[in-house]
Amino acid sequence: MYRISAVCTGNICRSPMAQFCLVRAFENAGLGTAVEVTSAGVTAWEAGRPMDDRAKSELLNHGFPAAGIEAFRARAFEAEEFARLDLILALDNGHLQELQDRAPTEADRDKVRLIRSFDPAAAGVPQEQLGIDDPWYGDMGDFDSSYALISAAVPGVVQYVAAALDSSSGTAR
Repeated sequence: MYRISAVCTGNICRSPMAQFCLVRAFENAGLGTAVEVTSAGVTAWEAGRPMDDRAKSELLNHGFPAAGIEAFRARAFEAEEFARLDLILALDNGHLQELQDRAPTEADRDKVRLIRSFDPAAAGVPQEQLGIDDPWYGDMGDFDSSYALISAAVPGVVQYVAAALDSSSGTAR
């Protein structure tokens, strides 16, 4: 099992959108049983709360099932997760730095990547410009933009994980 967590500030906007997009993409790629995707916040500010209504609306507009969205509850990223995760997707540079600073080992630090670093259209863009701004402070247009940036990175994440799974099993895709 390959384990991924998407991480933003409070786990009510960007990281749950990334989680739902990734789960769907891995299922569509036939990897749903080989990959586990979760999400978390670098803070516990929103722990136990449902997803932001605007993030819910964005996901519903893109055909995600209401039951899963309604069942979602925010949680904080815990230090022990480093040991069990294979890939940690930070949604902005602040999250990237926070997670890398918390990583107990260099190997754990290397697991932390910006989600947009997997977007081929972002190749050559300086790292400091790869973050996805927090839509919580904005309107639905900001949620649309966040969703679009997340969605653009998802195929690259799927390709990366598929290659990692292939190399660990010694098979070619």
